[in-house]
Amino acid sequence: MGVMRFLVYPPESVLAWPEVFDGYLSAADGRVFPTEIEVTGNLLACRRSVSDSGRLHVAWPVEGYGRPVISTASLPEREEPYLLLLELARGKIAQLRDQISAWEVGGMTIPEAFQAPYQEASRKFREATALQDQPHRLAELCKQSLARAFEAADIAVKSYAGQRLAARRKRSPQPPAALGCSLGQYLPGSDLGLAFREPFAAAIVPVEWKHVASAAGDAHWDLADAQLEWALANRLFVSGGPLLDLSVDGMPAWLGSWGSDLPNLQSVVCDYVETAVGRYAGRIRHWNVCARANTGGAFGLSEENRLWLVARALEVVRQVDDEVQVMIRVDQPWGEYQGRGSHRLAPLQFVDALLRAGIGLSAVDLEIAIGFRQRGSAPRDLLELSRLLDLWSILGIPLYVTLACPSQPVAADAKATGGIEIEQGRWKREWSEAAQADWIDELIPVLMAKQSIVGIFWMHLSDGVQHEFPHAGLMRPEGTLKPALARFAEHRRSLVKTDSDPSIRSC
Repeated sequence: MGVMRFLVYPPESVLAWPEVFDGYLSAADGRVFPTEIEVTGNLLACRRSVSDSGRLHVAWPVEGYGRPVISTASLPEREEPYLLLLELARGKIAQLRDQISAWEVGGMTIPEAFQAPYQEASRKFREATALQDQPHRLAELCKQSLARAFEAADIAVKSYAGQRLAARRKRSPQPPAALGCSLGQYLPGSDLGLAFREPFAAAIVPVEWKHVASAAGDAHWDLADAQLEWALANRLFVSGGPLLDLSVDGMPAWLGSWGSDLPNLQSVVCDYVETAVGRYAGRIRHWNVCARANTGGAFGLSEENRLWLVARALEVVRQVDDEVQVMIRVDQPWGEYQGRGSHRLAPLQFVDALLRAGIGLSAVDLEIAIGFRQRGSAPRDLLELSRLLDLWSILGIPLYVTLACPSQPVAADAKATGGIEIEQGRWKREWSEAAQADWIDELIPVLMAKQSIVGIFWMHLSDGVQHEFPHAGLMRPEGTLKPALARFAEHRRSLVKTDSDPSIRSC
């Protein structure tokens, strides 16, 4: 068994570090190793089954940026423990330097404001490397280096997004990606049409099995029918699904007795998919067939069985209507769940296996939900988000992104059914309606700047009906609108402007 060791300074910081046990090691090529974390005093031991070089990914407090996940550079195993903060600072600076070099090659103009924090981050890191016999002083310098490196990364990514968006707007006056929102279990009234159309061009009608057929042989299509009619009446692009959700409690409860009988489970799943797609043939031409198959949990199905089940469901959709577009939703797209040791395939590998099967997967939907403890992804900075999107773009198919974050700091939400807790202290500040809107402000330009992104969806519209993520809707339970909805509208309006900035090149 391979072991990588890190010393943590100051030692008392370990006492307020619950995220340490979510840390994991990855290979230089991004493969995540099942990782066992042990903490003894201020010594962090990361155990895995191999002894290759690896990178540690772990949350750490950064002034002004919460407690984001930070990655070290690729390190060889050795008997002497590494100094954690020194390696986190080294990893962030190296990541930033490599990304800036790649963007410059692509034609990006690096903003002048980037240089001061980047140079200071590098200087603080160099000072720290000379003080390894003074770990407390080293830790303080590394904290300062990380804060400045994150500031430099923030400036660089925002400038990159602005330049890319300006270049894309020159080619087309329309937004480069469609903005949309899932209606969830909510049926909007006629009075909401204008307020919805202003920020969104697309509406997602879930048609999710566990809500359509909560009891065996008793399907209720009334809500989905009415949602579709509302969306079409408001001249919105309509996407259906996810039809299936292979996470824990994501499938109808009455299916529990079928979980150990895969052939019959496949038969009843395909019957539902065929019925749903056939019912809306010609009116819904874009289907999200399955969510969270990569992480799983439903019926204890293995990865191989989940792949097979999803492949069969995709084939059924194609058989019903071979002209529809089909995709699946992938949660935790950074793949941190692999660190727990119960998954063999990275999320990218899971999707690639379906693509190689030749069953006509049209796109993939990345679920990025932060601020939730039991489900979702840990917060990362904009540079990590940009790199993730670049990684997924190698698949060569369109990408959609489904977003969610809470608008309150407490999880008490009478309509939330997922048993999900809200996680505090991980993003830049405490969750609130203003923080939710600001998170959207940060992500939308970066997502829009990526050529592979064709759609950006919000997880659910209203907190006044049953939903999964607590306080993550764009409407309060009483029906009033949160500030986040207006932010979407502002971004949509800004994206139809033309930009003739002569400094924009081919980045």
